[in-house]
Formats: sequence, C-alpha cells, structure tokens
Amino acid sequence: MIETDVIVVGSGPAGSSAAKHAALGGAKVILMDKKSEIGSPKRCAEGVSIQGLEKLGIEPSPRWVTQEIQGVRIQTPDGTDTWLTKDEVKLPEAGYILERKVFDKHMAMDAARAGAEIRIKTLVTGIEKIENGYLVFTESMGKEEVFKCKVLIAADGPEGHIARWAGLRPAAKAKEMESGVQYEMCNVEFEKPGVIEFYLGSCAPGGYVWIFPKGDDIANVGLAILPHKAEKTAIEYLDDFVAKSPYLKNAQAVEINVGGDPVGGMTKKLYDDNILVCGDAAGQVNPLTGGGIISGMTGGMCAGQVAAQAIKEDCSKKFLKQYDEMAHAELDHEIKRYKKVQEYLLTLSDEELNEIAHAFEGETFEKISTTEIVKKLIKLSPKALLKLGKFI
Repeated sequence: MIETDVIVVGSGPAGSSAAKHAALGGAKVILMDKKSEIGSPKRCAEGVSIQGLEKLGIEPSPRWVTQEIQGVRIQTPDGTDTWLTKDEVKLPEAGYILERKVFDKHMAMDAARAGAEIRIKTLVTGIEKIENGYLVFTESMGKEEVFKCKVLIAADGPEGHIARWAGLRPAAKAKEMESGVQYEMCNVEFEKPGVIEFYLGSCAPGGYVWIFPKGDDIANVGLAILPHKAEKTAIEYLDDFVAKSPYLKNAQAVEINVGGDPVGGMTKKLYDDNILVCGDAAGQVNPLTGGGIISGMTGGMCAGQVAAQAIKEDCSKKFLKQYDEMAHAELDHEIKRYKKVQEYLLTLSDEELNEIAHAFEGETFEKISTTEIVKKLIKLSPKALLKLGKFI
C-alpha cells in the first residue's frame, strides 16, 4: 500500500491547480490521470480571459498561447453581426486562445515543481472510505495498486465517478449537460483576424456555434447543444453549419473532439469527510459560455489550499467545509448570474435574437467582455430588463 496525504484524481487544469497548491501548502501529493498524455484529447474551445490568468498568477507563455483575442463577433440567425474589436473599444478586456495539449502539461509540470508526484495512465477503479481517509484502487499498464490518502480530491471531469462513488451528487442533471463537438480545422477564412466568433439561434439549440482562431488559417470550429431542445445530434448540427458557412468552404478537419459540459451551476455540496470536488466535476463552469478553465482552476486552488491545511489540522467535513465556503465565495456570483442569462436566452426565438441584434446596431461598447454585452442587452431589451435587471 502506498500512503500519501492527498490524492488528486484528474490532471486537467483544475486537478493540477489543486495538486500544486496542496503541495505548496506542505502536503505530500499524488496527482493521477487515466490518460497516457496529459492534455490529450482536448475537450475545450481553448479560450481564456487575460483577467482570469492574472488572478491565478499565471504568466502567458508563447509555448501555449496560439492567438491573442482581438475582438468578438456575434451573429444572429438572419446574419446580423455585432462586432466588439480592439480597434473600436477603448478599454479592451480580451484574452487568449490556448493550445490545451501544451497548457495542461505546463500546469501539471507546475504541480510537479511544487512537489506533487504525477502518475499518468493510472485508472482509478474504485475507492473505499476508511476511518481516517480513503483507499484508492488503481490499474496501470496491467499492474494493480492500492493507495491510502487522508484527503481525496475529485477533479475527474463532468462524467467522473469519484464524487458519485463517495455518495456526493453529480454536478449536472441530464437536462443541464450540454453535448459538445468540435473540429480543429485548417484553411479557415476570417473576415477579421484574431476575432472569436459566436453564432446564435437554431443552428445550435440551447447553446451556440463558435469559431475560435488559432493563428494563420487554423481554428476550433464547434458547438454545444442541450439535447432535449434539439432535433438532431450535435455532430449533425455542426456538419450542417460547416457545409453552409462561406468561411469554411475550403476548411479541412484535422481533429475532432467530443464531450459533455455541465451548465447547471455548482454542485450544492462540494465536500464530505476526507473528500473535496472541484472543476467540471463540481460544476465550476460558466453556464452562459460553457467555459471552465479559469473557474475550475480557481476551485482547484481553493481545494488544494484547504486540503494542505486539513492535513495539519483536521480532515473531517467540519473542517473541509471551508473549501465549500471559499469556492462559493469566489465563483457563486458569476455562475449564478450567468445562469440567469443562459435561462433567459433559452426563451428567445430566432426572430427575437434578430431583433436584439438590430437594436445593437450603432451601439458602442466600453470593453470586450461578456458582462459588457449582457449589460447592453439589458439596456436595449425590455424583456431582458424584466428578467435580468438585477444582473447589473
């Protein structure tokens, strides 16, 4: 039996963040992942905000930044565009498109440099609650091993098993799990370089289509839908969009990514005796955009810090509740208010989306951000004001 203080299951950004901060806090940490290569396959459009990285103390690196975002394009069903670009906005709050296969490794290496041990291609096959922690059963390259830890951190994604095995409820109900599919494509044409594009309406019921540029003629082209609002599968909607888009007439896919995205908000309970849950497994995802890199890493940071302190003091749920309070304090405000915006947008028809886009024509924006767009929406739409007035 291999004994350690903390085991983190899942080496995505949230898990690596948890492992790093637990190790920095003095805990003996093992970070394990079932994949052969950390960061692959990606399940993400790969966009992050500059502000989010700064808050986490992460310096952008040319090794994993593929494109600095120069603006945003939003198109409604009738083809009306709303543009927010750096040329037109005085105080931009933009971001980057990452190369997740490199970024995720970089974050795991940060955890290793902080003192965490990394175990790749290690599948957790089961867990068992014991008096002072957990037993974690694994299989790797045909070898079975048992680990013992005082605190177990579940960062194993939206379809993970760890929290469920521990008796905690999953992050999202079936109706709140978006189905996502994405191509990485070359030969993509852009009207304006470096601009991330969003297409709204019945082209992606319950979600949206995105084109995120990655430099030159490369882009992530994908969508997410809520299956109960859709008449076709996610891949059918995406293929229809690709076939009709003039910007993709010569594009070729070199990679396909699929997966679920929990957009129902944070799990009500993120902890129990000797266990914490973070990242997508905890629903730490923006319900409007589906983005979870920064919020997941924030949750992971909180989990790692509390876990390290718990090792020194007390690993009971009474002590670990601090993590729940920290995570909700850091993330609840944004997640809950964007959940309201998402729910509002789900009520809009294609015609109503077109009307809003027409009202946006001629409007100026102070900065490039989701919040700025929503505030403008509330100003211009009486229905939005009624539903979202408290957002401001």
